[in-house]
Amino acid sequence: NESNSTGLEGDPDLQFLLDGGKLIKIRSSSWQKSRFYKLEEDCKTLWHESHKIFKRNQTFSIDDIDSVRKGRQSEGFLKHTDPSVEDRCFSIIFKGRKRNLDLMANQGHEAKQWVSGLEKIINNMHNLSRQQKSEHWIFNCMRKADKNEDNKMTLKELKHFLRQINVEVDETYAADLFKKCDKSNSGTLEGSEIKHFYDLLTHREEIDVIYGKYAQTEGQMSARDLLNFLLNEQREQVSMQDALKLIEKYELDGTAKEKKHMTKDGFLMYMHQEEGSILNPKHKHVYQDMSQPLNHYFISSSHNTYLMEDQLRGPSSTEAYIKALMKSCRCVELDCWDGPNGEPVIYHGYTLTSKVLFRDVIKAVKDYAFKTSDYPVILSLENHCSVDQQKLMAHHMIAILGDALLTKPLGDTLPGNFPSPEELKGKFLIKGKRLNKLDAIFNNNSTVDEDTVSEEDEAAESKEGEQKTKSKKSKIKLARELSDIVIYCKSVHFNGFEHAKDNQAFYEMSSFKESKAFSLAQNSATAYIHHNMDKLSRIYPAGSRTDSSNYNPVPMWNVGCQIVALNFQTPSKEMHLNQGRFLQNGLCGYILKPGFLRSFSSQFDPSTLTKGPWLQKKTCHIMVITAQQLPKINKDKHKSIVDPLVRVEIYGVPADNASKETHYIENNGFNPMWNENFQFDIQVPELAMLRFVVEDYDSTSQNDLIGQYCLPLTSVQNGYRHVPLLTKRGDIISSAGLFVHLMLIDAE
Repeated sequence: NESNSTGLEGDPDLQFLLDGGKLIKIRSSSWQKSRFYKLEEDCKTLWHESHKIFKRNQTFSIDDIDSVRKGRQSEGFLKHTDPSVEDRCFSIIFKGRKRNLDLMANQGHEAKQWVSGLEKIINNMHNLSRQQKSEHWIFNCMRKADKNEDNKMTLKELKHFLRQINVEVDETYAADLFKKCDKSNSGTLEGSEIKHFYDLLTHREEIDVIYGKYAQTEGQMSARDLLNFLLNEQREQVSMQDALKLIEKYELDGTAKEKKHMTKDGFLMYMHQEEGSILNPKHKHVYQDMSQPLNHYFISSSHNTYLMEDQLRGPSSTEAYIKALMKSCRCVELDCWDGPNGEPVIYHGYTLTSKVLFRDVIKAVKDYAFKTSDYPVILSLENHCSVDQQKLMAHHMIAILGDALLTKPLGDTLPGNFPSPEELKGKFLIKGKRLNKLDAIFNNNSTVDEDTVSEEDEAAESKEGEQKTKSKKSKIKLARELSDIVIYCKSVHFNGFEHAKDNQAFYEMSSFKESKAFSLAQNSATAYIHHNMDKLSRIYPAGSRTDSSNYNPVPMWNVGCQIVALNFQTPSKEMHLNQGRFLQNGLCGYILKPGFLRSFSSQFDPSTLTKGPWLQKKTCHIMVITAQQLPKINKDKHKSIVDPLVRVEIYGVPADNASKETHYIENNGFNPMWNENFQFDIQVPELAMLRFVVEDYDSTSQNDLIGQYCLPLTSVQNGYRHVPLLTKRGDIISSAGLFVHLMLIDAE
């Protein structure tokens, strides 16, 4: 029984999962069937019976689970079950596109135990260090390759195993490796021989060299040796105390630990943890000043949040809101239309996308808005509803969001500026039309109950021009109740920067279609930057992007636009950049803009780069050394192997944009070594992003993406660093990584 490796042995929840039990799987109101589910002995796989002809037994890996939700928290449950079974229900949400699993236990306490057991196992897997994960991975693969399950491996099984882990070896090499390990000459490997084989396989030449250079004490690293490494190679500002802490934390060998030494295994362990990662661990938490006005931050923002796929036929879903909010998105969009039975719905107007109730979306948003970040969430309303349904929208928001909904300005006097993210923690702000200025709140003057306002261009134009029949500026009647809860984000039409300066209050904000925004950024950058110093701007993708593709957000951030809305549902380079931009500051969805995008004296223009505080010229030296355990992309091709190459990209002001790539290495995704040096000259580091892309080279077609990672240049640690790799969707590939050497130095 391998459950011991989980560190949960003897745990009643774990035992409950290992014993398993019957659960009702719910697909629709009529498809609700009882199935047996249990955790397999490896504690990494869930098995369930299946009644499909070809798939009698089905399994999925615990690693594929994104989260487990207790209660009727999925669309399926809400549609197909009665509220009375609330406590018996739970959902398993998967990473990527796999559909949710809605399950119902016989009793409430059983559902509770399933959820707490699964959560324990999931958290436990997350906590296993990357080093242990790769061990997991190796032994897991060995088991898969051991065809006759006798815990011994023949040469044939060994070769199958090597292919599983992405290494093609020629006959002689495979035989040599086998002989070297088969001490007992039995024609099979077992126990310690497999361990020896594993050691040969996980051997890291480059780590040997680095360790060897600094291990000056009885063949090991003393604390002083480790400190020398940290100061000379990693360029860290650390003391003897820090070196001792690392030994205490990562050394595996008891004798070495007593001597305050670090062995090579301990060193490798340290190199794989956050201290050895490319991302500065200090930036993993909220470390920026969060008390500046709201418009001084970049805000992680989603466009057409309700869509799961494309803009013409895809499903609309509350699930899409949950996914975006759980990725710390802080501005979501609600496209509101009149629905049946007087209930407003959300969908992509004039298209075949499915509809979802406005009320259900607000409930989902309330439940998930502050799970990953406490900072405020902006609900951007695109309102196409009749006055009656608008009143209902306001009613739902007030009733469901309660105190969390901001319904009046903070303080007792008319504000002259935005409150800070800190002051707005846990609050929802509504972005939409308002009938009057905020002054009205303080002047006690009640305007007419409802009035006609001109519909914002955005709502009218951005929907693929389906409604060409309507007049260009259709008018819409606005309900007083809805108007009154728009406080700091009042939508107004943009009539030029001069007009905005003279006529717009700070809380009056415009939305710009990408083409308009790019043109302003190109031709009036400094004016745009100044506009964004006291107002908010929202950018959204062109209506012609019916495939939900994205535009490059970087030029928009370069001119200080805060709400750069992207299609979160589309895995794309643009979303990788967004994920990288918001990776730091505790993944809270708010990043403080550089000083030169906040200071009124600034004359910054990203294209011309005149002298100023933004110019902090740096030279960035990057050596791409090796990669580890790159996954196979084409799993179907039985003999598929990987020919990896690495591309290093810089995104920032136009002068800093650059891209360089290594040669490709044939037939080795397991431990390819490049040792290639690149140099980048950086003018404006505070706006620069660094992105690593690993691709599988293909001479006949486009290269396939293996993994990628993006982070702000200001969050990079110098020295020898491991770079985690993420899938196209942005999920971590647990056992894969890049190993690089970086040096970011002030240019002469």
